[in-house]
Amino acid sequence: MHQDDQLSAGSLVRRWFRMLFGLLLGWLTGVLDLLLAVLGVGVIRQTEYQLGRIARFDQPVHINPLTKGRCRRYLGVRWVVGWVGAGVVYLLLFWWAISISMVTAWLVGGSWGLVEEGDRVTTSLVALATVPGALIIFVTTAGVPGVAALDRWLATRMLGTSQQTLLRQRVAELTSTRAEVIEAIDDERRRIERDLHDGVQQRLVALAMLVGRARRVHDDERLQELLKQAHDTATATIDELREVATRVYPGVLAESGLGRALEELAERSSVRVQVHNALIKPPGTALETVIYFVISEAVNNAAKHADPSLVDVVVTDKAGQIVVTVLDNGMGGADEHGTGLSGLARRVKAVDGTFQVNSPIGGPTTISARLPCA
Repeated sequence: MHQDDQLSAGSLVRRWFRMLFGLLLGWLTGVLDLLLAVLGVGVIRQTEYQLGRIARFDQPVHINPLTKGRCRRYLGVRWVVGWVGAGVVYLLLFWWAISISMVTAWLVGGSWGLVEEGDRVTTSLVALATVPGALIIFVTTAGVPGVAALDRWLATRMLGTSQQTLLRQRVAELTSTRAEVIEAIDDERRRIERDLHDGVQQRLVALAMLVGRARRVHDDERLQELLKQAHDTATATIDELREVATRVYPGVLAESGLGRALEELAERSSVRVQVHNALIKPPGTALETVIYFVISEAVNNAAKHADPSLVDVVVTDKAGQIVVTVLDNGMGGADEHGTGLSGLARRVKAVDGTFQVNSPIGGPTTISARLPCA
């Protein structure tokens, strides 16, 4: 047997025992389910416990917001499943006990309590009981994951959302996200075009005019002055081109990683920025890009509109998610539906993340994004 097969078999056995223990807990709490359903008290808390039990010993259930009425109906039915599970476990243990005692009596040549006193267990009796006994043990063994699946199905049916509904919602979400990403890309292209047209192109036109004037000037002092202006204009144009290139994709992000890119962002910012990057491993190029632009846009937006004295940036890894938080002590009132923040929301949503803005009038403003780890 290959190592992969051994690991797979071991995983199945461990999962079966988890389901068995989960059914035992479900049976023990079944009476409490019925009692609370009849009394109508503590039903939401008890339902949350049962859903947590299912998630821990089987798999999570996608549920809708819990209400007292739905939880009461669910608990009023769920206790039956708990006792069905208890019956399956009882039959399984009962037939295992019978089989072990019978085989033991046969091996030692002794008598068995379920046959007449003084009669010994013979080979023919063991052979006769083998087929039905094996079938009963197999059925009850398979019944453990069966009842666990019934438990999960009941919770999904009465409290949650079916897999087909989840798939339809997922398809609709992906379709909407694709349209939003295309729209965000078009907005980004138009913004870059504006930056190039209104900034870089105008500076290049001014540079060309300065060079043209310098060519027509015969006075050496005037020539040096025009050349100095042309040099200053060329330097400003190069700086602006670098700024546009950085907004498209910062080169330092590819060369030195997210940590160094955030340090340079803090150094370039017109306000004081404190960066705390707690990521141990690089999250990958796609997520690094999203993280950088969320922080960059949030910092620039705060510096432009909120007039803060300090911006705190925190990047952490919590429970399989990368959490990005940008907090400024400015005047608040940030519009999450504005062009900049709505573009960030679309960028985050494109990688199955969530984006949130909390900015009361008077501040502070907290912009947070949660991104699933690759």
